[in-house]
Amino acid sequence: MINRRASYFFSTLVLLFTSLLAQAQQQNTETGPVNEMLRSNGKIYVVVVVLVIIFIGIILYLIRLDRKITKLEHQQQSKS
Repeated sequence: MINRRASYFFSTLVLLFTSLLAQAQQQNTETGPVNEMLRSNGKIYVVVVVLVIIFIGIILYLIRLDRKITKLEHQQQSKS
């Protein structure tokens, strides 16, 4: 069951990052002063990396929380 859950998780991650990469390759015609500044200084990559790290952290936290809840449910069922 864990292998199935892990395979769903990783396939979802692959699809998500593939779609993000496809969108990143498109030309953006909207350029504002903030976008130009971030791109010229290379800081846009820092913003993207920070957002990805936060997203991965939230996903890992939810997986860990789900495992703990499942463990508590199994303990509760075995007591009754």
